[in-house]
Amino acid sequence: MLMKRPKHRVFDYPARFYKPEEDEKEKKKKRLGFSRQRKFKHRKRSPIFWIVILVFVVYLILKLNKLV
Repeated sequence: MLMKRPKHRVFDYPARFYKPEEDEKEKKKKRLGFSRQRKFKHRKRSPIFWIVILVFVVYLILKLNKLV
């Protein structure tokens, strides 16, 4: 109100190595959902981890039933 509001800067940068045919390929890939980077990393857990979890669950079940 009392001061002038800042305006957004506009950049007009011409690409030096623009290839329209590659741009069309990229648009198609984005539309179809292809990407080079994986969105998440899937780690494979060791069987020992699953055995420990299984033993723990069995122990809890027995403890809740007052058998141990």
